[in-house]
Amino acid sequence: MRYFLSFSYNGLNFHGWQIQLNAVSVQQEIEYALSKIIKQETKIIGAGRTDKGVHAKLMVAHFDAEISNDMENKLLFNLNQFLNGDIYFFKLQKVKDDAHARFDAISRVYQYHITPFKNPFKQGLAYYFRENLNLELMNEASKILMSFKNFKAFSRTNTDVKTFECKITKAEWNHINDEIVFKIKSNRFLRNMVRAVVGTILKVGLKKINLDEFSEIIKSRNRSNAGYSVPAHGLFLCEIKYEKKIYINE
Repeated sequence: MRYFLSFSYNGLNFHGWQIQLNAVSVQQEIEYALSKIIKQETKIIGAGRTDKGVHAKLMVAHFDAEISNDMENKLLFNLNQFLNGDIYFFKLQKVKDDAHARFDAISRVYQYHITPFKNPFKQGLAYYFRENLNLELMNEASKILMSFKNFKAFSRTNTDVKTFECKITKAEWNHINDEIVFKIKSNRFLRNMVRAVVGTILKVGLKKINLDEFSEIIKSRNRSNAGYSVPAHGLFLCEIKYEKKIYINE
C-alpha cells in the first residue's frame, strides 16, 4: 500500500531535506523513525528538496508499506512520540500505487519572511533586514515574474534539471503583522530559485535596479546578473496541491 504522509518541520537543526553523509537531514530522520515503528525498512520520497535551514509548514512524502489497520491508526501519534519537536506529523492518506509525492504535485507555495527589526522570537524564522523597502515597486516586479517562463537567471548553477521553465501563478508582497512576507505559487521551482528571486526583488525595493533592469535580468538567463540569495531561515514551504483522483476513498 502506498501512503502520503503530511508533516511540518523547523529546518534550523537539519542540513536540508535530502539524506547526505555526516549530516542530519529531514528525510533521514523520518526514514529511521518509520523503519523502527513499522519494523520494516522504509524509504520515503518527498515532494521537494529544501536546503539547509529552510522550513516547511507543509511537506508531503510518500512511502510503501504493509501495515495493519491498528498500526495505521496509531502511526501519526507514534511518529510524533518517537521524534523530537522539530518535525510534526499531522496527516496520513492512502493513495493509488502509482501516486508520486513529487511528480504528481500540481502546485507549490513558498513564503519568505522578513523582519524590519531585531526580534528574538523571530530568530531563525525571519530575515532581519532593516533598510527601507518600496513594496509598491516590489509588487510591480513580482507581476513581471508571471510574464516569463524561463527562470534560469534564478537557478543554482551546475544543476542537472532538464528544463528551467516554471509557471508562476502568484507572486506578491504584503505587510503581515510586524513582518514583510513574500508569497509565490508555481507548478514547480528550481533549486535556490525563491531565495534568488527575493534577493533580486529586494534590489528593486531599494531602488538599486529598476523594473526594466529586473526584466532584463530574467531575459539574460544568467545567474550572475541576478541578486544574492537571501538567507535560508526566512523561507517556508507552505502548500502543495494534488488532484483528488490520486487518493483512495476521497
